[in-house]
Amino acid sequence: MTASLDVLQSELRQLGRVVVAFSGGTDSALLAKVAHDTLGRDQVLCATALSPSLAISEADDCRALASEWDLRWVGVPTDEMDDPTYVRNGADRCARCKTALMSALGPLARAEEARVVLGVNLSDLGDYRPGQAAAAEAGATFPLVVAGFTKDDIRHWSKQLGLRTWDKPAAACLASRLPYGTPVTLGRLSAIDSAEAALRALGFSQLRVRHHGEVARLEVEAGALDAVLARRAEVTRAVQACGFTYVALDLEGFRSGSLNRSLRASGPSLDQQEDQ
Repeated sequence: MTASLDVLQSELRQLGRVVVAFSGGTDSALLAKVAHDTLGRDQVLCATALSPSLAISEADDCRALASEWDLRWVGVPTDEMDDPTYVRNGADRCARCKTALMSALGPLARAEEARVVLGVNLSDLGDYRPGQAAAAEAGATFPLVVAGFTKDDIRHWSKQLGLRTWDKPAAACLASRLPYGTPVTLGRLSAIDSAEAALRALGFSQLRVRHHGEVARLEVEAGALDAVLARRAEVTRAVQACGFTYVALDLEGFRSGSLNRSLRASGPSLDQQEDQ
């Protein structure tokens, strides 16, 4: 049964004024558009965290969507790279990132006399997720969860409303491409961003470039594995041009959270991390 858009609109009306953490992905895009249409432009501020972990193409798309939908929008720099705990890239990296996000959005929300809202939905709640917990502790609320929306509901209503984001491939921060324990650096994030952009330019959409030092491990959808192999010379050149020496194709294909395997071996308490 599809979740009700009326219920989401009712929840937003109860909040009154909101600051939407706007990443430009399917979830936050629907939340931003429905909030804008329900509450009015002056009651909704869409804020994009301009982090080194945000792909350049994603930041550009946030600006484009804000222009297309006449959203009141602002880009807000975040300072997670100044946090040594975040840079060390331990199992709590996502929590440190969300703490930095809320530190950046908090002043905006106070100035707006609004609540910070995130596009978290029921499909995100299968496990305890430290980033979501950190955001909630800092005062964020999740209207899509309250309204009973799953990822499928979000895509359904996005399509019904004519939003071009309805089938946008899932994205995660660039730092999620680094194995836990590999320090987060601007150079590594830039190499990942460039390599993924190069692969999208070749026509591949749902993908990850996992950074293993000199090796780029490519995850693409299972149906695209043959296409990568057929164009292996072209793919290899494109990825190597971004600073990698070796290019490996992961035969298991794309799957969110593949780097969490290293945590599972460390104990059950670590098998509860953000989707990557």
